[in-house]
Amino acid sequence: MELPPFERAVLIIKHYETLHQPKHWPYIGYGHLVLPGESYKKGCQLTEKEADRLLRKDLLKFLSYYKSYGEDSLILAVLAYNCGPGKVNESSVLQKLQSGNRNILKDYLSYCHYKGKFHLGLYRRRYVEYHLLYNKFPDY
Repeated sequence: MELPPFERAVLIIKHYETLHQPKHWPYIGYGHLVLPGESYKKGCQLTEKEADRLLRKDLLKFLSYYKSYGEDSLILAVLAYNCGPGKVNESSVLQKLQSGNRNILKDYLSYCHYKGKFHLGLYRRRYVEYHLLYNKFPDY
């Protein structure tokens, strides 16, 4: 907790994504989805330094998307990094925050499904993200 929140977010993402291998294409680095027009070639393997730089670039991009949410922008950016900004923009998490309701724990933890099924690893990831990154008031 002595690290700044952004650095905590980077470490959490690295822990749960791990460094992707060529077999994970079109995902590279720490879960970056290669987009049309990017210069990455199928089968490429990023070094840890390259992957770290790309992760930070992506996370900063998502932070800029949600900068108007102030202290809540980081938790939204981290969720967008994993689920995509489209999912976040349609989420009950964002709707609650927009309305001033900061009691989002249940909603945030609901983003733990993979291919339509509950995934314990994603649940744990959301739990860690929420408790280490969300500057919140206690849930009562």
